[in-house]
Amino acid sequence: MSHKSRIALLSVFVSAGLLVAPAAQAAETTVDGRTVDPRPSTAKLAFELHKLAVLSHGKIQVDKIGRSNEGRPVWAARVGHGKTRIQYVTQQHGDEPLGTPAALEFLREVGVEHSAWARKLLSKVTVDIVVRANPDGHERDWRYNYDPAATPEYGEKGKGYDINRYHDPAVAPKDNPATEAGLIQRRNASFKPDIMVDYHMQGRYRDAEGKEITASTLWPTNAGVEPSDVDFAKQIAVVVQRSIDGNGGYVSQYPGGDYQGIARNGYGLLGNGSVLIELSLIPEREQQQIQDALASMLAIARSAADGSVRKVDPAAADAIPPRGPALPGSVEEAHEAA
Repeated sequence: MSHKSRIALLSVFVSAGLLVAPAAQAAETTVDGRTVDPRPSTAKLAFELHKLAVLSHGKIQVDKIGRSNEGRPVWAARVGHGKTRIQYVTQQHGDEPLGTPAALEFLREVGVEHSAWARKLLSKVTVDIVVRANPDGHERDWRYNYDPAATPEYGEKGKGYDINRYHDPAVAPKDNPATEAGLIQRRNASFKPDIMVDYHMQGRYRDAEGKEITASTLWPTNAGVEPSDVDFAKQIAVVVQRSIDGNGGYVSQYPGGDYQGIARNGYGLLGNGSVLIELSLIPEREQQQIQDALASMLAIARSAADGSVRKVDPAAADAIPPRGPALPGSVEEAHEAA
């Protein structure tokens, strides 16, 4: 980029009020040699999204889909113009951050790099990402949204709602007590994705033989989801497993519940190929965890674009190893299954 172009770009950010991001935290270099901030601030996230939109020359569209209970913007970014529609959601739980930087890396790779494969990909798929669905929870480094008046069935009185329990299709967005869950519902309804993938984080676990698990995945388990939609979600889950395992990780099945308000169940009931991905909280592997999430995002999009996801045997998902016990000395998950 020329010196004049850089000045023009900076002027765009200044005029938009976005040049307020603090310096990036110190971080390990990623696999491709760059550093990635694993927990970008609210201001930095806005800055990075709008910078990517400018650098993409219009291929990435950034929208504010609403505001949190404390008035922070909830952002979504869309890229591509293909028939197959994919939605990713990151950080419904504010203290589970790593899907968010992975989403920024995905947008950079497919929307900014201008490679031939990315151009072909974007002619086949449209990808919509709700990036950090829970900004108030992020600010507090806690699971819930922020609602001191909350007396929730799922959440904590006086703190907020667990927004990943409020995606029941029977509850209209306008009636949803969890503000940010309602925003996701609206975005999903307007976008009408074929595939919906929800990125979370879990504690540290091992398999039956003691090998540490780096991520877990699961498809809809609610009995009301159509069997064909469950099979499609299982096909996506196998793509996830193969992409992360191929990137040096190790994927297990997540032991999730069947409540219809959980996103993977709620959007499965709506006919989405709906999948959960839980990245393990492994501090010494944090940058690689971001890369693993990115690998899964790219693999899902590529397999949807070329149709190979539909050729996967759904039964292969049942062979994904179950998640075993928590690692000794680690903090086991204290919340309900996602």
